[in-house]
Amino acid sequence: MKNSKQRVLFLCTGNSCRSQMAEGLLRQLGGDQYESLSAGSKPSGYVHPMAVEAMRELGIDISAQLSKSIDDFLPPAGQQPDVVVSVCDSAARECPAFPGPVQRIPLPFDDPADAEGSDEQKMAVFRRVRDEIKSAIEERFCDK
Repeated sequence: MKNSKQRVLFLCTGNSCRSQMAEGLLRQLGGDQYESLSAGSKPSGYVHPMAVEAMRELGIDISAQLSKSIDDFLPPAGQQPDVVVSVCDSAARECPAFPGPVQRIPLPFDDPADAEGSDEQKMAVFRRVRDEIKSAIEERFCDK
């Protein structure tokens, strides 16, 4: 058996907020059952500081994660995932076809980067989306 861990790729457009938080959450919650990954269809090149802060509040450090392209996971460049979770509708539409059996799961969430208002109001949106993603991951991937 090549790898007993299931490779789960969280995909959004910019790979700066939702998919980054999801990658960190599954890494923390999924134990050694999963290899948690994230990418963007049009990567922004950075991880949003408020996403980093929202995750830090849960004791999860995503500050070293990088914004990556979906192309990094397509053969021949990279090892394809077993599961692709699209955390936004745009990424679901733009997700390329992977050769072989890849399970696709659409789980769209609001983009917290679109939040308006004061920094505290924006942070509240990041926390809400983080908590929604956490609940969805616990429901789909964790035996708790």
